[in-house]
Amino acid sequence: MTAHISTLGDLLNTAGTQWRVYDMGRKITKIDKALFNQLENGQVPYPYPLAGHALIAIQFWDNQATADPYVWFLKMPLDEQSKLVLASRDHFANMVLEALGTELTGEQADGKLDNNPYVFTPNANKLAAFNALLKTELKRPASQYYEFTEQFFAGNLTDDAWQSIAVQGLADFAFRLDHGQNNANLTKVWTSLPQEVQQPLSAMLEHVEINTQLAELFFTQCEQAIAENNLNLLINNMRALSGSKAQGLKSQLVEQVLASELGNQPDVLLTLAGRYWLCFEKPEALFKLLDLAVNNEQMPELFPSIFADLVAIPSLRPHVLGILRAENRSDTLSRAIGRLFS
Repeated sequence: MTAHISTLGDLLNTAGTQWRVYDMGRKITKIDKALFNQLENGQVPYPYPLAGHALIAIQFWDNQATADPYVWFLKMPLDEQSKLVLASRDHFANMVLEALGTELTGEQADGKLDNNPYVFTPNANKLAAFNALLKTELKRPASQYYEFTEQFFAGNLTDDAWQSIAVQGLADFAFRLDHGQNNANLTKVWTSLPQEVQQPLSAMLEHVEINTQLAELFFTQCEQAIAENNLNLLINNMRALSGSKAQGLKSQLVEQVLASELGNQPDVLLTLAGRYWLCFEKPEALFKLLDLAVNNEQMPELFPSIFADLVAIPSLRPHVLGILRAENRSDTLSRAIGRLFS
């Protein structure tokens, strides 16, 4: 890169843009500029690694912007300490400079980075959720699908109207729960929603900080799912609850799930590892999760997958590595760990 542009932040600032950064790998999470600057300078590890990469969205616009902002979805490699591989960052920035110079917005920028090796496309659910989030943050109207969805949850449409709900409408509704009666309406109808609505809506709610009433509803539904051995009901409500700030409630749920028959299901263990990782700073919960994963006969690759996922998360890394020295681990877990390092 040039002498004056040493980071992506420098590039965006030099181009005269306003910009924001979000993690797109786990829960869609805003990354403040001070942290992003530390990440770009290799001072701290990336907090939300996924499969050895940082999946980030950079939203930017010029100061005179009247149209929607531009977004780069970037998949940047991380090293073994989950720090950004700076050579890859430099490579991407140089490709941007060669293609666009510092004119990052306007018609000349359209399509110029389509084949860039660091650019990725999030799945449909993540794209819908991110679009809904941006609309609320920029105080812009929701998509054309929102009003129909809002009317459905208000009970103003026919029972079969759910078949016409769009994924983007569900995303807009999830990110506008504090509008009007949306929170109350969702609380009223959640338990009666068909799986075809509840499942994609739960995928949106995991990116939203829900209120206490909804958190308690989802927790109660998880308990019911455990009692009924209902896998789909448990997964939906675990996902819907995962974005809540009620850490105590979530830790209580993790404990109950791991002690249940459904705790043996690969999808349940993957949901826990992928969305409840903060709960595994407690050694007992971490031990139980890894024991269940290593003894899972349905998916032999489950244990190495979950181990690799959790050990890469900076806040969890010391706890996961601590298990390598723990004397009270099971023989099965000890042998599985040994195979990882053989």
